[in-house]
Amino acid sequence: MRIDVFAILVVSCWLSGCCGPGETRRPSPDRPEAAGPGIGSTFVDTIPGSGVSFEMAYMAGGTFLIGSPETEAGRDPDEGPQRVVSIDPFWIGVREVTWDEFDVFRRRELDSDTTATSDSTFSADAVARPSPAYEDPSHGMGANGFPAVSMTQWAALNYAEWLSRKTGRFYRLPTEAEWEFACRAGSSTAFSFGDELDSLDMYAWYWDNSGEVFHQGGTRRPNDWGVFDMHGNVAEWTLDQYDPGLYASFESDTTDSPWARPTMLHPRTVRGGAYDDDPEALRCAARLESSLNWKQRDPQIPKSFWWNTDSPFVGFRLVSPAHPPSPDEIEEFWMLVFGE
Repeated sequence: MRIDVFAILVVSCWLSGCCGPGETRRPSPDRPEAAGPGIGSTFVDTIPGSGVSFEMAYMAGGTFLIGSPETEAGRDPDEGPQRVVSIDPFWIGVREVTWDEFDVFRRRELDSDTTATSDSTFSADAVARPSPAYEDPSHGMGANGFPAVSMTQWAALNYAEWLSRKTGRFYRLPTEAEWEFACRAGSSTAFSFGDELDSLDMYAWYWDNSGEVFHQGGTRRPNDWGVFDMHGNVAEWTLDQYDPGLYASFESDTTDSPWARPTMLHPRTVRGGAYDDDPEALRCAARLESSLNWKQRDPQIPKSFWWNTDSPFVGFRLVSPAHPPSPDEIEEFWMLVFGE
């Protein structure tokens, strides 16, 4: 069902920009930027026909050390050994995908046939949409402006494909390496802001300050690259299959790629920690494997492909490569992702 790809991509130094940090611009969805925007630059995309928009931040790519040193407090064995990984430039959601966005996908009455591209064959009636959830997937914690949660990774991938066809821009889940690269924002410490916990309340919703509920996106401080809630609030699906020994299999310098096909449906990798987690689960390098227990209370036979009854702490955010694949490559990607 959902696929993942543990990869790690290209580019070693940061691309210089034609606009400075914080400037807003929308590059063409179908051709690479010649020089690349400045780090922290953003653009706003709108879901056609809905009026619902979301913001993406530019990550210039480069090399970084994935994982954590053995001396890091709270470290788990699956976070090492550290390896150098190369990442291609990409855009990442400034905030986690919200219910406002996800509802346009799951509720046909909110989705028009409007697209952003004149040559699109998008048809709202041809889209497979989430089945009704067994119970309120938000568990009463919030809707408008709050992160969408409780969906399976397969559902998150279906949303990404729908959004890609709707907008004409290629969106997908981040690889683990892309996620950690964006989370670290150039740092090599346990958290993007350092190793100490004194500042965690300013950057994250977690066990000590959340009241055991998730919160509206962007209500804590962003990291140095302008991305909110990489620590806490809700954990986030990545593209990759979970492998506790993954880093040990890397060469000394690995290039990230979203094209590796997972061999198993479970487990997949989740990152970032959540509102009901202790601080160590919010560290940049912390990894969580998905569990079939996240469907434990689902009474359906077979259990829902779309929803988990027991993971209100998991949502997702999207990325878009700065240098998009060709149309044929994009179709190949979706075939790999969905095992077709």
